[in-house]
Amino acid sequence: MLKFMLFILFLMPFSFLGSLWWVVQSSVILVGMFIVFFYIPIHDASCLGYSMGWDLLSYVLVLLSCWICFLMMTASFSVYSDDFFSGLFVFFILMLLSFLLLSFSSVSLFGFYLFFESSLIPTLFLILGWGYQPERLQAGVYLMFYTLFASLPLLVGLFYIYEVEGGLMYMVLSYEVNKSVMYLCLMVAFLVKMPMFMVHLWLPKAHVEAPVSGSMILAGVLLKLGGYGLLRVSKMMSLVGLKFNYMFMSVSVFGGFLVSLICLRQSDLKSLIAYSSVAHMGLVLGGLLTLNFWGCIGSVILMVGHGLCSSGLFCLSNMVYERLGSRSLFINKGLLVFMPSMGLWWFLLSAGNMAAPPSLNLMGEIMLINSMVSWSWLTMMMLMLLSFFSAAYTLYMYSVSQHGKVYSGLYACSGGYFREYMLLLYHWFPLNFLIIKSDLYGMWL
Repeated sequence: MLKFMLFILFLMPFSFLGSLWWVVQSSVILVGMFIVFFYIPIHDASCLGYSMGWDLLSYVLVLLSCWICFLMMTASFSVYSDDFFSGLFVFFILMLLSFLLLSFSSVSLFGFYLFFESSLIPTLFLILGWGYQPERLQAGVYLMFYTLFASLPLLVGLFYIYEVEGGLMYMVLSYEVNKSVMYLCLMVAFLVKMPMFMVHLWLPKAHVEAPVSGSMILAGVLLKLGGYGLLRVSKMMSLVGLKFNYMFMSVSVFGGFLVSLICLRQSDLKSLIAYSSVAHMGLVLGGLLTLNFWGCIGSVILMVGHGLCSSGLFCLSNMVYERLGSRSLFINKGLLVFMPSMGLWWFLLSAGNMAAPPSLNLMGEIMLINSMVSWSWLTMMMLMLLSFFSAAYTLYMYSVSQHGKVYSGLYACSGGYFREYMLLLYHWFPLNFLIIKSDLYGMWL
């Protein structure tokens, strides 16, 4: 573990040498490749030492972090070509990657909390430094205060567990939560990070104001920190969860349906994709809170699938924004005429977003729906509506953006660059082909 961290640490000085952008970018994916070839922790934890270690769950999310950070640099080529503080930009990406690797690799709950909060700092700088509109200041404040305010009870709860147990290594913790206050302390930080409906307002704001790299890392990895944290603390809450989980589950599944309706009223392309993230995460949260086998595995699969699919859609919306200077669906119409070669990628990633086969999203949703219906058949009605409207807003996004009369200000046709096609392929290929090795996802339990 230490060698990977040193690798990233020694890359940081190179980020300030503008001519070495591609060297840093290829080195990030090289870290991912090293992790793939050196360690495959299937049955138990590996790389243990210095309060760090991986099991299969953290291994999958570490790989996702490396992959998305590599793609962030590919998508943000305009920062490099315009030399818009490109050195500082790469430095913050490497800083964010190192915090994510540390938070997913930490064996101690306090270590996880520390790096989980630290990842906010580079994200905030990415939004404030390379965001688009003056409202990015407000979005940054929302992001910080929502997350920090909800995380303080978690810190107090961890101190209490340390006092009782004498340690916070989650692999050996035998603590069982028996107080409702303690349950709330451990849950709320992760519910805000997921985010659950009613504490989700920071997410669309942050997405709309963030640059494409900020949106990609937010949708791709940072939302998964909440799900990962819940999976780690859920074994301490198996008894008290029987009394209270149904409340949060009801809010998340019903909220997912309401957010799907909100998606149908969006005129901003990026805002629509951001709200669809809330709907997907509502489903993940619902399955996770059932605390059964299918729910836990389905939530991991859907988190990975959503991370790749949502990140790809943000890349597509950014490609349109770079050419037209707007993300409004009233202007971005008839893109099949304006950018015919991108039409296929819009279709493929939209199909992934509505959980069409053979994407990971489909497999994750089937497992989550199974887990929730087996937990209570009353959830069936909301799940029907959620699945239906999930397809409805994705079709709305695809049909309105690709078809219709082209905006009268456009008198050209635009192709994509090779870099952009490769970027979209790198999102789509793992989204649809990781299902081949789907049996591995359950082995961490």
